[in-house]
Amino acid sequence: MRFFEMLVWPGGGTIGLFLWVMSVGTVAVIIESLLRVRRSNILPDVITDQVRGMFENKQFREAIDQVSEGEDMLSHVLHAGLSEAARGYSAMERAMEDAADERRAHLLRRVEWLNLIGNVSPMLGLLGTVWGMILAFGTLERTGIPDASELAGSISTALVTTLLGLAIAIPSLAAYGTLRNRIDGLSSETMLLSQELLAMFKPGRKGEREGKSSKKE
Repeated sequence: MRFFEMLVWPGGGTIGLFLWVMSVGTVAVIIESLLRVRRSNILPDVITDQVRGMFENKQFREAIDQVSEGEDMLSHVLHAGLSEAARGYSAMERAMEDAADERRAHLLRRVEWLNLIGNVSPMLGLLGTVWGMILAFGTLERTGIPDASELAGSISTALVTTLLGLAIAIPSLAAYGTLRNRIDGLSSETMLLSQELLAMFKPGRKGEREGKSSKKE
């Protein structure tokens, strides 16, 4: 209980209190990012099945309308590609790549806060450490032989802020690395799936389909 009280207040001083507030914000950012960076929000299976079925039935206008209303990355990428269908498959592929990069950058900007917090919080902890040591040496200068409890309070401020800074930085950077890898993986998977769905627009595919139809006849 004494250790917990020292961590909360007044062990870390004003800087410690600020680090506690930052820790609450960090948890909120991590939870929000985990909810946002999910497969169902980036690469929903229902959109994949719907668009594939529309393409098989040659319902291209319906497919464009479907993906234009979606907020997920797959819909955004497919809509960008289909919007360039009149210019050929190369233009469609470039548009899809640009759209995927744009959505990936947007997702990374949201989780970049975790990287910022993970780098700033140890610096704040170090600031509290330096401030605590200044107070301790100031006490030594004033009294020569200081009261042990007064000196220990200044040193505890120095150590508690360091602990709080590291306690915030470690999960922040771990979550950032995990979310960044997940975003990269889902973005690559989205691009590959989009290319697969729009492969029928590649030059030569129409001739292949017509050739297969004539053989069946």
